[in-house]
Amino acid sequence: MEKESAGTMSLASAYSECRVIARREAKNFYYAFVALPESRRNAICAIYAFMRQADDLADDESLSRADRRVQLDTWLCAWHAASKGEETIDPVFLAVKDAMERFGIPGALLDELVAGVTMDLEAGESAEPVTYATFDELYRYCYLVASVVGLVCIRIFGYSDKRAEKLAEETGIAFQLTNILRDVAEDAERKRVYLPLDMMARHDVTVDGLLGRTAGAAPSEKERALLSEIGNRAQEYYRSAQELLPLIDRESRPALWVLVRIYHGLLKRIEAADYDVFSRRASVPTAEKLAILAGGMARIGWARMFG
Repeated sequence: MEKESAGTMSLASAYSECRVIARREAKNFYYAFVALPESRRNAICAIYAFMRQADDLADDESLSRADRRVQLDTWLCAWHAASKGEETIDPVFLAVKDAMERFGIPGALLDELVAGVTMDLEAGESAEPVTYATFDELYRYCYLVASVVGLVCIRIFGYSDKRAEKLAEETGIAFQLTNILRDVAEDAERKRVYLPLDMMARHDVTVDGLLGRTAGAAPSEKERALLSEIGNRAQEYYRSAQELLPLIDRESRPALWVLVRIYHGLLKRIEAADYDVFSRRASVPTAEKLAILAGGMARIGWARMFG
């Protein structure tokens, strides 16, 4: 058993800290983590905790955007130092470094993830809302904040077919488009519009109209049509998730299956509400998540018996 001193922390304790963060914050993700073997679950929780730290620094609205960028740069420098072997007392850094070495995760992927969370800070202190001109621009954002996570996860899940990488990228796009649809109202309150401006123009929906709409008011037909177009794009990318499943190591497939079922279920709920994401925030009930998790755990048993 690893010993801890005043200036060091054992890997077991570091991973334990990451599991606490994931269990508290991960919501949809944590249900999938439970379906993984312990070593892979620990690694996924470490990556999630790393993401959470970056997100929290980027979203700290008590600070100016400039101060948040400085804070993130300082944090990233500390991570780079820790990843190269310098001593650190940050349990997340300790766990992530171990996970990277254990599962062959390129450090460049984690740098891309941090680049994604800083994109919203690039507008400086401008009063203008954060926007994306085209779907291609939005895709790049989704790639950095979600697809990169998928590319990290499949290294922990295990795969041998290179096709898995593009499919993981597109699965991340599906997840992030689902998040964008769910959070339209919340993001608008923070002056963030993740609906591409060219698509908005096609449906005669304006940024000012979206930011100035009455709280809780049902969407207009034009807004529903716009959101439906985004939803249809997401549905196309969920096909990649189905193709990805058989390319992942057998013992990790139940976890990915759980995650896809929960996120796809969220999109289906948004569709069933006719894209009314303004009256209330869409979510998958806990009972349904637990039922999906039970299905994932059953798949583990099946794989062990007949794999």
